[in-house]
Amino acid sequence: MTNPNRWTRAIAGAAVTACLVSTAIPASAATLPAGEGDAATPIAAPLTNLAHLDFLLDQVDPPATEGHTTYRIGSEPVLTMPWTYADARDGGTFERVGGGGPVDPVTGYWAQGAFNSDDITRAAVVYIRHFVQTGDAASREKAYQLLRSTAYFQTVTGENTGNVVLWMQPDGTFNVSPEPIELPDPSDSGESYWLARSIWALGEGYAAFVDADPEFAAFLQDRLQLAVDALDRQVLDDYGTYEVADGVQVPAWLIVDGADASAEAVLGLAAYSAAAPDDVAARTALAHLSEGIAKMSAGDTRTWPYGAILPWAQSQTDFHSWASQMPVSLARASATLGDPTLLAPAVKDSVGFTTVLLTGGGPDNGWLPTPTDTVQIAYGADSRLQSLLAVGDVARLPGLHELAGMMGAWFFGMNRSGEPVYDPATGVTFDGVQVDGTVNRNSGAESTIHGLLAMIALDGHPDVAARALAATQVTTREGLTVVEAETGVTTGGSIVKPESAWTGESLFGGEGYLRLPAGSRASFDLGAPSGTSHVEPVVFQPSGSTASSVWRNGRIPIGFVTHGVGEQGITAVPGALLPQTLQLPILASRPQASVSVSSGTVQLDSIIVRPLVSRLALAGEGASTELVHSTSVLPLPTRIGSQGTAGTLREYDGSGALVGERAVSGQNALVLQPGGFAVLTR
Repeated sequence: MTNPNRWTRAIAGAAVTACLVSTAIPASAATLPAGEGDAATPIAAPLTNLAHLDFLLDQVDPPATEGHTTYRIGSEPVLTMPWTYADARDGGTFERVGGGGPVDPVTGYWAQGAFNSDDITRAAVVYIRHFVQTGDAASREKAYQLLRSTAYFQTVTGENTGNVVLWMQPDGTFNVSPEPIELPDPSDSGESYWLARSIWALGEGYAAFVDADPEFAAFLQDRLQLAVDALDRQVLDDYGTYEVADGVQVPAWLIVDGADASAEAVLGLAAYSAAAPDDVAARTALAHLSEGIAKMSAGDTRTWPYGAILPWAQSQTDFHSWASQMPVSLARASATLGDPTLLAPAVKDSVGFTTVLLTGGGPDNGWLPTPTDTVQIAYGADSRLQSLLAVGDVARLPGLHELAGMMGAWFFGMNRSGEPVYDPATGVTFDGVQVDGTVNRNSGAESTIHGLLAMIALDGHPDVAARALAATQVTTREGLTVVEAETGVTTGGSIVKPESAWTGESLFGGEGYLRLPAGSRASFDLGAPSGTSHVEPVVFQPSGSTASSVWRNGRIPIGFVTHGVGEQGITAVPGALLPQTLQLPILASRPQASVSVSSGTVQLDSIIVRPLVSRLALAGEGASTELVHSTSVLPLPTRIGSQGTAGTLREYDGSGALVGERAVSGQNALVLQPGGFAVLTR
């Protein structure tokens, strides 16, 4: 289970109806455009295999607990839920384990517990979506049982009514204050990720069962309404008010200040509101949370975070791929509410930022603001995949499905290990790919769940699935790179190694940062950029103070920076570690930069080097996919393809709209639209 504590996750990462699986749109808009040279063929069998998730499930007969009950508890006292982790054992087998270190030999209790509501709710979503997509009776039954368990974790009496307990021991006893402590403590005493995820499951569950089992759906509706009441008094009572984060106005009505947590609640509210449009309170909660998520859109083609929807209101420099379902949530909400304005930030994220992420290394756990946590897990890959598919569906932008085919390939080898991390024969999704390219071969609930959610989505988009399977090996990757400031040659500067790299809202890279007082200079070798590139110094900018620096490429000035940020507000520390946009790029033939500090003190962490044309090429047996993406504000000529190959080239503008399609062979010239991209498939 991904640790929801912000400071921990930022350092380590994470160790129905039209709105359920895919918004109903014309078939021509829901699939990749067909063209000459496309070699990928539809997959022969479904990718989704529920066997490993089935293995993780266990049954518990909990003791009577005040404030907790569920549907038909008297006649059906046994609850179903997945174990949190599954450790790899010899022979490809797994042992189910709980969280928080070794089990107590006397009580059989774990420091955290055996089961948690985060995984129960998301496992329910897997079976719900599989049931809705296939009509499978076994998935319907497991969805029913897991939704009963979801409801049992919800507190239904007292001041915490509507909130959710996080952990349960193997005998069914709740552990409301686990070790290590997770906020809120006790776990049902306030807003939380697990409240958001319960809303996700209850909402999609209602939509799935409203016709199949109206009595059960009515129970789910009652429980969702309790959760919405909790949101109203703990979160949405601040609707329309704002906080300040390092001088930037941010919405004060997000769940745990998170667009990420709020997005997962929106997934449930969108599905529920599509099926129960007369529930004004739920529809209002959907609209308000979606508005808050949309307001976390930041940056543009040239400026960090390059159009991404940031996940956390308390940091302007924290993006993580896990739980980054903000675009898919806005797409679902847009479809349910009939509000096209919610699509704009979702498209901006998908076209502008996800292309940067793909060409820069894939779904890393954390860019804080540079890729400082480059572990990759299924939760992150699935979140990005779900967003590309949903935004492509709702906005009718098939180009996003082309990007989804590349992101989906992560599960089949398009990752740092070069190996598949999902096995359709067993349903096992490994727990992630480490920084050194090794695979964590454990397969706990979270990884299994998000691997399966990705497979269900791919099975619902067979053309995308075919591309994801056809080209899985990285042959070329030319994207964002980072040069640590400590590698520079300096006159008058000094290297500072902070006690902790974590600032409270971002993360220093390398060994620390370079302290440059007024009058000092430093020069840097920027490696071997693939072409003309943006240079973006990453500087810790303190609040209430200013410094200034001049940047040069040789003798040519490429940027003047005035350093400093606005009011600290709700952030953890006064100041922010922020990339600075320089006015001019550098040429590949002169990959150097230097800085001279005119006034104040500059705390330089690193330098981002970002090609004006980034590139990712994937290959497979008889197939290939090549992506080129522009980070320029002007039309930009480039080339794509290689000698001896033929395929189909499609060009898209900065809004993701198709602007050209043609059959090509060999290497081809094209002009990329500002912020646009092109994909060559064969």
